[in-house]
Amino acid sequence: MQTEFDFELPKGFIDTTGTLHRKGKMRLATAMDEIIPLRDPRVRNNQAYLSIILLSKVVTRLGTLETSDINTGVMERLFSADLAYLQALYNRINSPTYDGKTCPTCNRPYYEDEGESSEEVGREAVVGG
Repeated sequence: MQTEFDFELPKGFIDTTGTLHRKGKMRLATAMDEIIPLRDPRVRNNQAYLSIILLSKVVTRLGTLETSDINTGVMERLFSADLAYLQALYNRINSPTYDGKTCPTCNRPYYEDEGESSEEVGREAVVGG
């Protein structure tokens, strides 16, 4: 079973040195990944912050940034199109109906019933398609 998935952000994250990071990896979420943020005061004050914390836990690589460099500050500075893309990818790969199939060419999650990769799904979520 595949537990980590490649992605490419539509816009990309620009770090403090001006480096653009677009390609990354996201792992499947665990139960604790979803439970622990509920105790965080930022989530209690603003439920939308839950996705910021979740994504900071499950994104394991973003360009040259590794797990230890990826935190809520990075997620907060994403362009809104990239945040929407990662949220859509998170929902897809952690869905109980996702069968784990990936594109043999790019290794991104693939959904046979829809005939599209997660990259296409992410773009549709952003543009409202």
